Formats: sequence, structure tokens, C-alpha cells
Amino acid sequence: MPLYGFKCGECGATFEVKASIQQKIAGLAPQCPTCGAGNAQQVITAGLFVRSGDNTGSSGSCCGPDAKPGCCR
Repeated sequence: MPLYGFKCGECGATFEVKASIQQKIAGLAPQCPTCGAGNAQQVITAGLFVRSGDNTGSSGSCCGPDAKPGCCR
């Protein structure tokens, strides 16, 4: 299930909500776990994506920018 990031409009706390895509489409209205307010706005958060079958060590693989050749093999 995807995680969606939110920021509270009252206290400014950021938090994540785990919900299915169907729940997201239906509309998420989470309450802030810090202050209980119900006016959180969704924010864009960084995600981790791993592509299966790409072990070439090229850009976009699991190797970092300073990795040596063959790091993902």
C-alpha cells in the first residue's frame, strides 16, 4: 500500500498515511496525529523505487553515482 505525506494546517506537523489507491481516489481526510486537526494538506515526499531486472550499473539502477562497475551484480 502506498504512503501519502501530509502537513497539518494547524500545527505544521508532517505525517504519513498508508492507504490503497482506491482510498486515495475516494478522498483522504486524515486527522493530524499531533494535534487532532482535520485540515491536513497532501505534500509530495521522496519515494524509493527499485526497478527489477536492471542490474547493469547504469543510471537509475541500485548503484549510487560513485559506485564501482558491477556493484549490483
